[in-house]
Amino acid sequence: MDAVKTKLLSKEVAVADEKRFEKVAAIVAKYGKEASALIPVLQEVQEEYRYLPEEMLNYVARTMDLAPATVYGVATFYAQFSLDPKGKYVIRICDGTACHVRGSDPVRIAVRERIGLKEGQSTSDDFNFTVETVSCLGACGLAPVVMINEQIYGQMTPDAINIILDKLVEEGDSAC
Repeated sequence: MDAVKTKLLSKEVAVADEKRFEKVAAIVAKYGKEASALIPVLQEVQEEYRYLPEEMLNYVARTMDLAPATVYGVATFYAQFSLDPKGKYVIRICDGTACHVRGSDPVRIAVRERIGLKEGQSTSDDFNFTVETVSCLGACGLAPVVMINEQIYGQMTPDAINIILDKLVEEGDSAC
């Protein structure tokens, strides 16, 4: 009887694993198994999960017939990829020369205080926000600049960024 239960349980686990990897399998199928498709595959996997979970990197390697070290190497080489979970809103604060001179530091401090980040912490406990300081966002004429997900906000001040963050929090609360 125990052997039958074990066999049934292992089938249930296999079905659960299949479902867990369905989205990634569809992504690989969309781009193909050629090594040249690895970056777009990883980009879309990250879009789905907001980061690249280790188990998904291993699955991509197996599915694309690539060495896990190759997949991991690409995922860690490019700054666009993250192995750590990110928040719903990724806030990139430019600290390039123009933004720094025009006051990006007070904006960064205001953001961190508003979302309650401790020293050394980049993602809020509720996974709503991730804060990153970047070298340049390419919008120097609008300095200081903040990018939230794909939206650029120029001429930021601590007050202006707090208004934007309040709206994002409000939108998140009303979505629940």
